[in-house]
Amino acid sequence: MTVAEHEELLVGFARHLRLRRNLSAHTVRAYQGDVSSLLTHLEEREQELAKLDLSALRSWLAGEQRRGLARSSLARRVAAVRTFTAWAAKSGHLPSDVGARLRSPSPDRHLPSVLGAEQAVALLETAREAAEEADVDATNPESRGVHAAALRDWAAFEALYATGVRISELLGADLGDLDLGERILRVTGKGDKQRVAPFGMPAARAMQEYLDHGRPSLLGERSGKAIFLGVRGGRLDPRTLRGALHRLAARAGVPDLSPHGLRHSAATHLLAGGSDLRTVQEILGHSSLATTQRYTHVTPERLRSTYTQAHPRA
Repeated sequence: MTVAEHEELLVGFARHLRLRRNLSAHTVRAYQGDVSSLLTHLEEREQELAKLDLSALRSWLAGEQRRGLARSSLARRVAAVRTFTAWAAKSGHLPSDVGARLRSPSPDRHLPSVLGAEQAVALLETAREAAEEADVDATNPESRGVHAAALRDWAAFEALYATGVRISELLGADLGDLDLGERILRVTGKGDKQRVAPFGMPAARAMQEYLDHGRPSLLGERSGKAIFLGVRGGRLDPRTLRGALHRLAARAGVPDLSPHGLRHSAATHLLAGGSDLRTVQEILGHSSLATTQRYTHVTPERLRSTYTQAHPRA
């Protein structure tokens, strides 16, 4: 397969994902990358796409596993390839849907790190302090950039913890999606499903500070309506925010975690504070309650409190 054929196949598959499957831009890019990996594997084996078989699929998946990918990532790759082979069979690129027989690895039940409520407060207070310390010389352009980035990170971490949204949802939001008066953020989740995420006063204050004194210093030609901007003016890259969170956790003296860990912490604290699973499901944007049940866990204190209140023989 030539490079041009490789690219043409990926473009056709992406068009199918957008128009027929109505998948988000983020998922389309991820699926394209997964299928591109498979096509490269076939090229290295000197095997034509039309002769794709289960052995080649398993060989490719084994190679991905040897790279140390988590089971959740492997499962995503299997889902992408199954979708691709189904499309390729219908569009005449494959004689049959060979991917239908490819089994997905068992899901990894490992949950992301969860902060205690006091640790979450310590993390966010450290982010606020870092923003205040960075405001040293408003006349120095370099100093303004450092201050703007610190304000941005503080606002982003406050928003992630307050709303429980995914990092892709937060960084994909535009100014029109944010209502500071009502304290709500409209986000687009998986499958292009939209929902409203409420947040409290601490997040509102941090967002207001960033919008007033941080974002203007980051504005550039590529900014558009994006809320969170990088130092070059474009929409903020998730990797930048992940790195900032790792450094902040070390400074705050709390367990290292990812932005997804903040989402999980928010859900756990909501549940421990009295929210029911259905409410947490709605906040997180899960289509299935079973997903929320795996994603959250009830503390022994919460179990004991609920039992005492509800059981007639407690």
